[in-house]
Amino acid sequence: MKTWKVKFSTNAVSFVLDGKFASVDKMVDKANAFYITDENVYALHQKKFKGKKTIVIPAGEEHKQQATVDFIIEALVNFGATRQAVLIGVGGGVVTDMVGYVAGIYMRGVAVGFVPTSILAMVDASIGGKNGIDLGLYKNMVGLIRQPSFLLYDLDFLKTLPQHQWENGFAEIIKHAAIKDATMMKALANHDLKFYQKDKKALALLIEKNVQLKVKVVQKDEFEKGDRKLLNFGHTLGHAIENQHALLHGHAISIGMVYASKISQVLQGFNDTGLLVDTLKKYGLPTNMHFDIEQAMQMMQKDKKKASAGMQYVLLKKIGQAVYETIPMKSLEKLIKLYS
Repeated sequence: MKTWKVKFSTNAVSFVLDGKFASVDKMVDKANAFYITDENVYALHQKKFKGKKTIVIPAGEEHKQQATVDFIIEALVNFGATRQAVLIGVGGGVVTDMVGYVAGIYMRGVAVGFVPTSILAMVDASIGGKNGIDLGLYKNMVGLIRQPSFLLYDLDFLKTLPQHQWENGFAEIIKHAAIKDATMMKALANHDLKFYQKDKKALALLIEKNVQLKVKVVQKDEFEKGDRKLLNFGHTLGHAIENQHALLHGHAISIGMVYASKISQVLQGFNDTGLLVDTLKKYGLPTNMHFDIEQAMQMMQKDKKKASAGMQYVLLKKIGQAVYETIPMKSLEKLIKLYS
């Protein structure tokens, strides 16, 4: 078991790599530990939760709403959870986002830790302290940045991960490579999803590299004033079509990355769109779809990255080097139409 402690502005986070779920009992006070998971994870791993105070919520992005937050808070009150409570979010990105948010507002803030159970949560969603919920179709409109006390990685959870969730998570891994690590992109291009599903050592190393990459970015810019914005590569258009078309997050981001790379060709002289598209396809990810451009533009008007002059858009200069540029909304619409 590798433990790596990282200091952020308000908390030191312990990253426990190659951990075991049972170890959480040794990390927290059992009397004040409250486990929150979704119905899918609970159904597959019910034995792991035996004897633990557990709150089970509905699975899926459509439940990442205030009503579910109220349900969790009511359950905590019924359990008699005090300010000494430690909430433990066990699940994918939807679970960790919501549990982190609840921990930030319950009794004005209680401790929280995460056991991410999907690739996406392991490499991206659970890292960095972004917590929140959607407001209708608008992604992550309500929330806060607050670091957990720990993240424990138990790769055994991936044995029950559905194929589409493997694809979903690898979209974020490919995103990290595209914006920050050309060597990682080369390795991803030389392999495929089956390789990482079969080779546990290679997978563990890849997850660790992605954790380190995201942590490094967040440490430098915890509150997204500068380079942390680069992690939004593919997310601006991706978020605009994700809920609208009931897409998995990674699938929507994959399409968003392709559009962003094509826009990068025009605005940054980027010339590796083919490599990005081919790599996404290797991992079972979509690279195009028909969508309502006007509706997507309306959604983007409500995006948190919208500035008065236009949209702050993440573009690629080359693989491993990203920049953000403010694009006027009319120009952005023309560029999206150009490649649709």
